[in-house]
Amino acid sequence: MKPLVVTGATGQVGWELARSLASLGPVLTPDRHALDLARPETIAPYLQQHRPGVVVNPAAYTAVDKAESEPALAHTVNAESVAELARVCAELDALLVHYSTDYVFDGSKASAYEVTDTTQPVSVYGRSKLAGEAAIAASGCRHLILRTSWVYGGRGKNFMLTMLKLASEREGLKVVGDQFGAPTWSRLIADATAQLIARIPEGAVPPVSLLHLTGAGRTSWHGFASRIVETGAELGLCKAIPVQAITTAEYPTPAARPVNSSLSLQAIEQTYGLQLPHWETSLKHCLQDLAAARSGR
Repeated sequence: MKPLVVTGATGQVGWELARSLASLGPVLTPDRHALDLARPETIAPYLQQHRPGVVVNPAAYTAVDKAESEPALAHTVNAESVAELARVCAELDALLVHYSTDYVFDGSKASAYEVTDTTQPVSVYGRSKLAGEAAIAASGCRHLILRTSWVYGGRGKNFMLTMLKLASEREGLKVVGDQFGAPTWSRLIADATAQLIARIPEGAVPPVSLLHLTGAGRTSWHGFASRIVETGAELGLCKAIPVQAITTAEYPTPAARPVNSSLSLQAIEQTYGLQLPHWETSLKHCLQDLAAARSGR
């Protein structure tokens, strides 16, 4: 059986993938010394040596604001190295599963974005991720691109952990309330990815190669933060403090964000039969797991 390779396996999605994919075959998790997307020259030697049947790529440059001052590095990791991954996967006839972002859209649409909607990123990060998508499509490799949004989990650095920390230290929070999207648990991404790969016959071209994969439903950053603090306080992870909604204009950032980055789940539901849980359900499970881990249960 050919192995599956997971890049960035110490990250919040990569770590979950290493567990979720184990039922599909041997999983290889190269560290950054062996395979580093900031060094594209490391990609081909590793993949040619191990000749995987599937490459899953959660590794990315994700510092949205910092990318505005580091556009070259963002492009190297999110576009140039992705092109190299795709090139080698085409050479090896391996399936490439790659994660993209809601930030490929400008946020001007009132309803959820379909996979067929026109992309128009408004940030360096968004443009670098869209360039990665284009490179994969141009490579001819068998691929599955999964756009996700507002990723959080119990590991690494993310919005949920930041809110829990701040709610433990402060007497109140102010969070942007006029940007909308769908929070997505890293474990949901990993489990859904494993189900998608299992539904694609070995050597086959995926019937639909671009999908949206997020938690179901829609909220604002303020709504997300409010539920984190409310549930976190119930579980003893933080204090119960007020969370005030503010506008984007009151919290300026180097990178522009889409006002609406809700992604339609129609394609993943209709093509692959996956019904993704509501974001609030996933958040509750994630916080319960975190509380259990911190209490040693």
